[in-house]
Amino acid sequence: MNKSLGSKLISTGLAVFSMLFGAGNLMYPIAVGLSSGQNNIYGMLGFTITAVLLPVFGLVAMILFDGDYDEFFQRLGKVPGKITVLLCMIIIGPLLVIPRIVTLSHVMIAPFLPQVSPLVFALIFLTITFLLTFRESKIVDLLGKFISPALLASLAIIIVKGLWNASERITVNITPLAAFKENLWRGYGTLDLLGAIFFSAIVINLLKENFFTVTTKRDLNDLAIFGFKAGLIGTSLLGIIYWGMSYLGVFYGHGLENVNEGEGFREISFKILDSYGSFVIVIAVLMACLSTAIALGAVVGEYAQRHVFNRKISFPWALAAVLIASLPLSIFGLGTVLKLTGGPVMYIAYPVLITLTMLNIAYKKIGFMPVKVPVLVVAILATLSYYWC
Repeated sequence: MNKSLGSKLISTGLAVFSMLFGAGNLMYPIAVGLSSGQNNIYGMLGFTITAVLLPVFGLVAMILFDGDYDEFFQRLGKVPGKITVLLCMIIIGPLLVIPRIVTLSHVMIAPFLPQVSPLVFALIFLTITFLLTFRESKIVDLLGKFISPALLASLAIIIVKGLWNASERITVNITPLAAFKENLWRGYGTLDLLGAIFFSAIVINLLKENFFTVTTKRDLNDLAIFGFKAGLIGTSLLGIIYWGMSYLGVFYGHGLENVNEGEGFREISFKILDSYGSFVIVIAVLMACLSTAIALGAVVGEYAQRHVFNRKISFPWALAAVLIASLPLSIFGLGTVLKLTGGPVMYIAYPVLITLTMLNIAYKKIGFMPVKVPVLVVAILATLSYYWC
């Protein structure tokens, strides 16, 4: 591998990491440590399965489908596929994920900005997101070369200093099996498979447009291998950071058993760095939240430009429309947004997406054809389970 390609591989892997490491990723690993205590290794095994391995499957699926999420979803049928993509875009855009990022970042850095209201903060955050996203072709380089290194550096300072000075673990009344099961579900709540599918798609397509010339089957294979390696770099970093942060919860969770999940990272970081570390905390929070907001804005903005506005407006205008539509929920507070996360999105839509992902991988690798009936069965069972169990 030549030097230029190696550098691009690393920066793309870092971009994948920063795309996936967003709002929930700052609070969930800490919560794993707080809930698992002395059985954290079992809690993290469960969390890793759903928060790291599921995104890997999403990455593999998008590589097999050459970054074409329309083809991926239209195995359900042309109309059901289009409806499903639309629903996914609404979820990862204005309805849930972008507002969750804005509200969580506000909760975490509110002590440093006591006079800034949720509305003003949301306007500033979404404006910055627009300014960093509207040049779509530069997104991977922006994330991989600037935002991701700043994010990793700030998290490394907190994790390394915290583990270096760690002393007494918290003790929690939970069995290893219960810790595994509880945090298997907590990792499921990150919804990172959803992000991985669409983030991988945009990375693959941007690589084709700006770095790889795909004219032969060998070119396509080279792109697939490159994308898989970059994805493994990103998800491996994700797993390493998760494990480190979970042990911060274990060693510094004393007295924080009832703390709001969104405030856990901030409170533990203060314990580790004292008040002098506020700058590091702010950098970690903003880089984590901005990186995913940029990726989401790019994905949903591109979709809106192509399918909602039929290319009658430019990408920057479509992006602006998406971010403006995300503003209302961004000012209602983290509790309201988290309630939406725990509803039909998590219990019905996500099982359907997992099923479709696995079936599509099986279709590409071994020619397994059935998809509509298995997905329908899962959708029915998930709906019945949510409303009647």
